[in-house]
This record gives sequence, structure tokens and C-alpha cells, in this order.
Amino acid sequence: MNTSVKKIIKIGLPLILGGFLVWYSLSKISIETLVQYFKDANYGWIALGLFFGVLSHLSRAYRWKYLLEPMGYKPDFGNSTMAVLVAYLVNYAVPRAGEVSRAAVMTNYENIPFEKGFGTIVAERMADLIMMLSIIAITLFVQFDFIFELLTKNFDPIKIGILLGSLVLVFVVFTRYVKKAKSGIGLKIKKFVVGLIEGVTSIFKMKHKWAFIFHTVFIWLMYVLMFWATIPAIDGLHVPLGGVLIGFIAGGFAIAATNGGIGLYPVAVAGALALFGIAEEPATAFGWIMWTAQTLMIIVFGGLAFLLLPIYNKNK
Repeated sequence: MNTSVKKIIKIGLPLILGGFLVWYSLSKISIETLVQYFKDANYGWIALGLFFGVLSHLSRAYRWKYLLEPMGYKPDFGNSTMAVLVAYLVNYAVPRAGEVSRAAVMTNYENIPFEKGFGTIVAERMADLIMMLSIIAITLFVQFDFIFELLTKNFDPIKIGILLGSLVLVFVVFTRYVKKAKSGIGLKIKKFVVGLIEGVTSIFKMKHKWAFIFHTVFIWLMYVLMFWATIPAIDGLHVPLGGVLIGFIAGGFAIAATNGGIGLYPVAVAGALALFGIAEEPATAFGWIMWTAQTLMIIVFGGLAFLLLPIYNKNK
């Protein structure tokens, strides 16, 4: 397939999917009703949520230095922060392109070789993946009874047992195949897993590993607090801890699946909150308010960072 066609599909398909999901979400709540929710929202809580979001971005920019310093680079904190913000903005247009732009910014303004900067970003993503998996594990532990009851209530326990047994069998067979693979996709997967393990374990070998781990935990705590703090913005909306965690996870996957979660984020969050008996209308409205707040924050701060970078570095 032609490279340009692949690029068009890569960019266009998520946008088309996002457009469809916007339509689907708005079919669950009228635009007039949604606008009224926006008018009645308590923007003090939304501002608090955005404050936590800003702290997460600043912490991410600061954490980056712990990976760059061992290679002899000490980037300016302002440039690191603006590089992170630009990356988030670019990801809204082209998924996963933000990591490339972030490394490129540091190459242009801090003279950090692109491949080295990009390598540290990959290591960061590995740490973030561990945090996301940890949050999922905590959610399963905290809400085990609820999730178990939900599964047994809606599905045949025998079928669930067969499904889990089949998944375990497939996993065992697949793992053995990957271990023995000497070429093809099996070898690629093996190299990826080995690289993932090396990247994660390298964190514990760095000079300031505990500071890096602290910032990693802090970043994800701020993400969760941003979600939690925005809930009271809708009067009468009460979400239990399990709902906060499951809603946050659903929103996180939505953002990863489409351009900044457009269309999918409100649907995913509303679906998660519905599991806890929360009415579809306020749940959908919350999803839209949460997504809009995050998106505007990225557009405003990312846009300002893009414009200020050359001005901030005019003497370099």
C-alpha cells in the first residue's frame, strides 16, 4: 500500500470513528440538555481538576531529567515543559506522533540527539504502562466483589470458566511459541518483551530512581484526582471510589484509542458509571465536561508552548 495512503488512513480513520462516536453520544442526550449541563456546572471544581492536570504535566517534564542526566544532558525545565505540552497537542491531531515531536523539540532547542531523547520517552511510557496496570490491579482488588457479581449476574459461570481456561491455554501456548521463535512476528514480540523488561528494570539502576518513581506515582495520582475532582461539577452526581477508578480506566483507554478520546471518551465514561447505577444523562454530560476541560487545557497550553518555544530560546 502507498505510504501516503497509509498516512491518510492512519489519521483519517480515528477521526471518522471519533465523528461517529460523537453522533452516537449525542443521540443519548440532546444538545440542548448537554448545553444546560455546561451552563449549570460548578466551574470551581473543574478548575481544581485542571489544576491537578497541570501539576501532572509539570511533574512529567521534571521527571524527564532523571533519564537524560545520566547521558550528560541537563535540559532547561521550561523547554522540557513546553516539549511535553506540544507533544500532548500533536497527539490530538496524529495519535502517537506526540512522542516524536517531543524528542524533536529537545533536539532543536537543547541539542539532545533525537534517538536518545526518543529512547528516554519510550522508557517513560514503560513506567506509565506499569502504573496503568497497577491502577487496574488496585481496581480489581477494591471492587472484586462487585466485578465478580457483575460477571456472574450477566454471564453463565460455566461459560466464564471455559473462557478463562481457554485464555490461559492460549497464553501458555503463545508464550512457548514466542520463546522458541527465531524469526518472524514471534521474534519481534520476544524482542519487544525483552526490551520492555530491560527498560523497566533500568529505572531501578538509575542514580535518582526513587525520585523518578515518586514522580511517576505522583503523575498518575494527579490524573486520578483530576477525574475525581471534576465529578462534583455536576450537582447531585455521586460516584463511589470504584466508579471513579473504573471510569478513569475507561477514559484512559478511550484517549489511547482515538485522537484525544474524541467521541469515545464520553461514551466510555458513561458506560463505566452506568455499572454503578448512575443515570445515563448526567453520566454522559460528565464525560463531555471532563473531555472538554482536558481538551481545552491541552489546546491552550500546548498552543502557547508551540508559540513561546522560539521566543523563549531566541538567545540560543
